[in-house]
Amino acid sequence: DIFGGVTAAVVALPLALAFGVASGVGPIAGLYGAIAVGFFAAVFGGTSAQVSGPTGPMTVVMGAVVAEHGGNLADAFAIVFLGGFLQMAFGFLRIGRFVSYTPYSVVSGFMSGIGVIIILIQTLPFFGMPTVAGGPIGVINEWARLAIHINSEAVIIACIALAMMIFWPVRLRNVLPPPLAALIAGTLLGLFVFDGAPIIGDVPTGLPDLHLPFFAIVDLPSIVQPAFVLALLGSIDSLLTSLVADSITRTRHNSDRELIGQGIGNMVAGLIGGLPGAGATMRTVVNVRAGGRTPLSGALHALILLALVLGLGPLAERVPHAVLAGIMMKVGWDIIDWGYIRRCHRAPRDKVLVMFV
Repeated sequence: DIFGGVTAAVVALPLALAFGVASGVGPIAGLYGAIAVGFFAAVFGGTSAQVSGPTGPMTVVMGAVVAEHGGNLADAFAIVFLGGFLQMAFGFLRIGRFVSYTPYSVVSGFMSGIGVIIILIQTLPFFGMPTVAGGPIGVINEWARLAIHINSEAVIIACIALAMMIFWPVRLRNVLPPPLAALIAGTLLGLFVFDGAPIIGDVPTGLPDLHLPFFAIVDLPSIVQPAFVLALLGSIDSLLTSLVADSITRTRHNSDRELIGQGIGNMVAGLIGGLPGAGATMRTVVNVRAGGRTPLSGALHALILLALVLGLGPLAERVPHAVLAGIMMKVGWDIIDWGYIRRCHRAPRDKVLVMFV
């Protein structure tokens, strides 16, 4: 369990930073989210070996929330808190088991769409340009400026990070996971060789500030809708990962308890200014393969990240954005449901239509 927790924390660190930057809230929010959701979902959840934290789908929705509310982080974190509360309600109402009835074509289309969005959003930092507002459409509008503002040093770092994510030897993955290897190599290159690539910059350390969820009654409709999306998506994301953990460990999770644990984690994330999270498939698989079998491993992974936030935050300040973009490109690619896409010419036309919509 201890080795599983340490290994999961090693994988979670670069992903949490990358998800925080991609959401528009900042790298420290990614770490706060990984700590809050990772710890409380492990302690109160219903899947013994699951490791939770910020995920690609939750990050994309959070980015949309931040953009829609004009960067008003108070409203954004109130939505995260309310989303966690709704997840707890799902668990107490015992509707967790009904998530399994979501049509596969819906889940497939949603995950593939999220993967495409992640890749599109990361194209600008991949080429050394700053991120822009407007989501994927805003990014596409900026592509015309790539030839003028491209940063060749950032591109080299991003390509090396992406190549390491793809081609890292299988025999080394248990010792040094690809995201951490790419993060270390890319950061060293940025420090000593390609120092012209944009970097993360100031990363606050120490305990987070408290963000109490205040909002006006007239704003309630604009807050409930995205909170419900976060709650539903986080529930689906987590319970699908629970099924993956079950298949590997030959155990059976408790769906309703898992939703309660995830809800508590997301409520705490909203209170401390963290990204919303869910069960993370890659971190869960890494944890299980390293020996993690009980909630101790998931809780330990969160405590290790907390230690990093309290003392080692400055180490992240010199990380180039291009490194995180290279890592996230591979994450986005893996989220796309290539299996369904390859089979869609044999699937019923109505199911394929639903997937693409």
